[in-house]
Amino acid sequence: MTTPYQQQSQAPVPPQSPPQSPPQGPPQAAPPMPPQAPHQTNPYQAAPHHHAPHHSAPHHHTQPPQPPQPQPHQPHQPMPSGPPSQPYAGVGPYTSPIPVRRTSLGNALASEWTKIKSVRSTIWTLSVMVALVIGIGLLVAATTADSDYDTVPTTLPGFFGTLLGQLCVVTLGVLVITSEYSTGMIRTTLTACPQRSRVLTAKALVFFTLSFTITTVALVLVAYASMGMHSGPAVAEPTGDQILGATVGAGLYVSLLGLLSLAVGAILRHSAGAITTMLGVVLLPSILPAFLMMSDSLRDLGSKMLEYSSPQSLASLFQIDDGLNNGWPQLSVLAGITAAAMIAAYALLEKRDV
Repeated sequence: MTTPYQQQSQAPVPPQSPPQSPPQGPPQAAPPMPPQAPHQTNPYQAAPHHHAPHHSAPHHHTQPPQPPQPQPHQPHQPMPSGPPSQPYAGVGPYTSPIPVRRTSLGNALASEWTKIKSVRSTIWTLSVMVALVIGIGLLVAATTADSDYDTVPTTLPGFFGTLLGQLCVVTLGVLVITSEYSTGMIRTTLTACPQRSRVLTAKALVFFTLSFTITTVALVLVAYASMGMHSGPAVAEPTGDQILGATVGAGLYVSLLGLLSLAVGAILRHSAGAITTMLGVVLLPSILPAFLMMSDSLRDLGSKMLEYSSPQSLASLFQIDDGLNNGWPQLSVLAGITAAAMIAAYALLEKRDV
């Protein structure tokens, strides 16, 4: 007897399909690999070997990283010469499209003139000097009478303004060169013009010409204004030598004093030190003789120092006293001292570093 459980267990089993054989024909190609970067491509490597697919779990093929291949050497091509619009004509030396010419002293003079006229200290210092010379000179001429000029020339009023105006020129002469050392612009100046002697020559010529012109013009205005205010039979008419000494001579003396200040500034390269030194040069010869004359052995030295001091030299140029010379010996001594100081400035500028 068959139980239901036995009948269920003896149920017919459906026939299984025979195992499928792999399809015949050429093997299928593997899916294409993602494109590699150009620098990882090796043209000498053989193509990867493709396998026929299996029915087992999919197997992922990974390609090992390839070493970078050296790039082919390309020859260096020079830059084309000429303006950018001109096509490259061939290989040759580079030629700058900017015209290049040799510099001269004229270029240094133009540079120094641009610098000295564009600085406020130049305008203010020269303006104060002109105001002192003209203002004090006209004030003295207006407050004096004709009888005061019976023994002295009528060009005398310019003397009092020049005594104070020379200090302005001294200060400006120092600042012309020491201001570049204090700001560091001297390095730029000497880089643009490596000839250091040319730079100092240009500074000296520009400053001397400017100071001499302005000082002489101011003295000429004062001299002829004073001669116009005081004229008559009781007034001693100034001679040509007196007019020349009170205008050109005094202007030359003040300008040489400013040039000496420029040389001292180039030697010391410090504004305060150079100005103090020049104030001593101007003032000490007027003060020390009073103490030197107290000694019998130093009296001659004191009198000679007083004769060549700045106030006494200007008084000789204006010919205030008949006993004085015309001032040209003092002017010659100052020119010699200035020349020696300029030579020392040239030597130290070439020797020392900036």
